[in-house]
Amino acid sequence: MKVNANTLRAGNVIEYNGRLCAVVKNDLVQPGKGAAVAQVELRDLKTGSKDNVRFRTQETVERVRLEQESYQYLYPEGDQYTFMHNENYEQITIAKDIIGSPAAYLQEGMIVEVESYEEQPLGVTLPTTVTLEITEAEPVVKGQTATTSYKPATLENGEKVMVPPHVESGTRIVVKTEDGTYVERAKD
Repeated sequence: MKVNANTLRAGNVIEYNGRLCAVVKNDLVQPGKGAAVAQVELRDLKTGSKDNVRFRTQETVERVRLEQESYQYLYPEGDQYTFMHNENYEQITIAKDIIGSPAAYLQEGMIVEVESYEEQPLGVTLPTTVTLEITEAEPVVKGQTATTSYKPATLENGEKVMVPPHVESGTRIVVKTEDGTYVERAKD
């Protein structure tokens, strides 16, 4: 679908020079002289490389529609992760580099959204938070609770997270999958 370059938003996917690219940022630039241009930062979905491109505001680009489907996470195998479609039970494997750092928070049976183009997976969206148990946490230093300070802790998946001083080993906590930050103690 053809759209004007100045209507692009972060997260849109376009076809540019025969490649699929995600729009990271789009700024409308008004130079002192001449017509306004759209300064667009693109990320190639296959290679991950970034590129800055200028489009005239009236210029059109080809916006791509991605299919989004629910899959259930099954198991890891090296750097590949296996998922099962929720309706037709077909299985697909997706490389760790497509999933990125949130791959550490995948849990067996978790429902995720897989974005694909012409049946080629381009990205995986996990739930916004997961609940994990702390396996190791440093002890509280006396007087540390007077200020808002955090201490390092290790989760059951091996990831490190900064937690408040009152959180100890064996505590279940809620963590953001996007950046691995502490949200709250689990309420279960």
